[in-house]
Amino acid sequence: MKKMTFRTFIFVAAGCTGILTALAALGYAHSSAGWLLSCAITFGTTFYHLAMRLLVGHLIPNTFDYHSHWFQPKPFEAKLYRTLRVKKWKDRMPTYDPRLFSMTENTPEQILRNMCQSEIVHEVIVLLSFIPLLFSLLWDSFFVFLITSIFAAVTDTSFVILQRYNRPRVERLMNRQNSRRCTP
Repeated sequence: MKKMTFRTFIFVAAGCTGILTALAALGYAHSSAGWLLSCAITFGTTFYHLAMRLLVGHLIPNTFDYHSHWFQPKPFEAKLYRTLRVKKWKDRMPTYDPRLFSMTENTPEQILRNMCQSEIVHEVIVLLSFIPLLFSLLWDSFFVFLITSIFAAVTDTSFVILQRYNRPRVERLMNRQNSRRCTP
């Protein structure tokens, strides 16, 4: 049996939680059972986080310049990466589309652009992760929405860190390859 890709998993999970949200909401509308409202809120929040990620990833173009100031390493980052032990967990993170970061399918420059796009996508997602807090005004469950929003934001922040950690390494590799081509 073929292994499901992370990309496929996100689409399937978004579809399933969307359907479960609708079913729980309809069930609650017909019965007013409190547990169905809890299910609708849980599935709806999960659906939002998954579908929003897919939408943001689709809408943000791959037009970023890795030379831009925004993408340059900041003075505090090296110490932060050591403190967070990024080197130990970076290879355990799932990749939405591994082909975008494959050295056999892309040039280092293409990979750098893909990394910039991925960073921006995850930064936007971090901000949008807090929109569900507005739903707490309707259902008076502020802490539930806060916890899921913080969890989602921390998860996407780890992907931002991963892109920022790896980009200078890919850039150094590209520079070494270019200097070998230029050297007679």
